Amino acid sequence: MLGIRALRTFSSLTAQSTSRASTNALRTTTNSIARTYATRFAQSSKDQPKATSLDVDNNVFKTYKPVSPGIRHLRRPINDHIYEGRPVRLLTACLRKHGGRNSHGRITVRFRGGGHKRRVRLIDFVRTEPGEYDVIRIEYDPGRSAHIALIKARDPKAEGKTKWKYILATEGMRPGDVVQSFRMGIPDDTSVLRARTVRPGNVLPIRSIPTGTVIHCVSLLPNGKALLVRSAGSFAQVIHHEESGRYSHVRLQSGEIRKVLQDCCATIGRVSNLNWKGRKIGKAGRNRWLGWRPRVRGVAMNANDHPHGGGRGKSKSNKHPVSVWGWATKGKRTRKPGPKGPKNSNMMVIRERPRGKEKRAGGS
Repeated sequence: MLGIRALRTFSSLTAQSTSRASTNALRTTTNSIARTYATRFAQSSKDQPKATSLDVDNNVFKTYKPVSPGIRHLRRPINDHIYEGRPVRLLTACLRKHGGRNSHGRITVRFRGGGHKRRVRLIDFVRTEPGEYDVIRIEYDPGRSAHIALIKARDPKAEGKTKWKYILATEGMRPGDVVQSFRMGIPDDTSVLRARTVRPGNVLPIRSIPTGTVIHCVSLLPNGKALLVRSAGSFAQVIHHEESGRYSHVRLQSGEIRKVLQDCCATIGRVSNLNWKGRKIGKAGRNRWLGWRPRVRGVAMNANDHPHGGGRGKSKSNKHPVSVWGWATKGKRTRKPGPKGPKNSNMMVIRERPRGKEKRAGGS
C-alpha cells in the first residue's frame, strides 16, 4: 500500500510540475511575442469599409516597449521603403543656422535654435527637362514633412544635375517607377495615349489634366516653380476648366477654390508620407533635436516681455488674450483675402476656405 501511495503522489507531482513548466513556457513565448522593443500595431479590419486612395491610414505606426519615459508615448509611421544611407552630395547645400536672428542679431522668430546638423536637399520644383526618369530610391528629408525621390535620366548624354534630381515623392512611389515631365506639352507624334500621361509623378499643364484628378506641386506662373500643395499627405483637385481657355478652378487642401492659369503645371498624385500628422514626438528632447527651443507662456513672463506678464499668481489681469505684439488671438480676423476683403484684393479666389461654423459642420 505504501508503495502504491508513493507512486500516486510522485505521479501527481510530476503532472503538476509538467503543467507548470508548460504554462511558464507559454507565458514566456507570449511575452516574447507581445513585448518586443519595437512593435507594430494595426486595428482589426473586420467589418470596416475598404480604404480609398485618399483615406489616411491612421492604424499603421511603430510603437516601442517603454524601457524609458521618453519612448513610452513615441509613435512613428512605418516607412520600410526609406533609404537609410546618405543623400547625394551633388544635390545638397550646406545650411547655416542663425537661431531665429536677423542680420542685426535681433530675434525675429522666437523659440528657434540648436538642433542637429543638416544639409539642404535641392528639390527640382520646375522639372523642365522632358524624357523618362527612373526612380532610384525614396529618401527622408529633414527639411520637410514629405519624402523625396531620387530620379535618374535615361538620356545617356545627361550629366550632373541634369542626370540626377530630387523631386517630391508621391504616395505609393517606389524604386523602379518611371516618371516624366510634359511641362513643354505632350508631343503630337507620340505613340503613347494622352490618357496614359496622367500618372502619379508626371508633370502636366493644368489644361491637359482631366477634371477630378488629384494633383500637388501646383505652380502659379507658367514658367514658375511649384508653390502650392507640397506638405506631407496634401493634395488638390482640378474641378473645372473655363470655356475661355485661360483659367482652371482648383480646390486646395484647405477647401479654398481658386483660379489657376491653364498654362501652369502640376504633378499628378498625392504627396507621400500620409501618416506624418499622426506621429508623436514622445519627449521634449526630440523637439530640441529638430531645432525648437521651449515655448514660454505669456503669463510666465515679466510685464515688460508680454502683455500677459507680471502680477502675482497665474493672472493676465482680465486682459483679452493677445500675442506678444498685442494682436488679438482668439478668433479676431486679422487678414481679409478673397471676396470678403477689400475690392479686387484677390480676384483669383472664387470661394474662401471654410471657417468657424462652416468648418465645424464639415463644409468644403
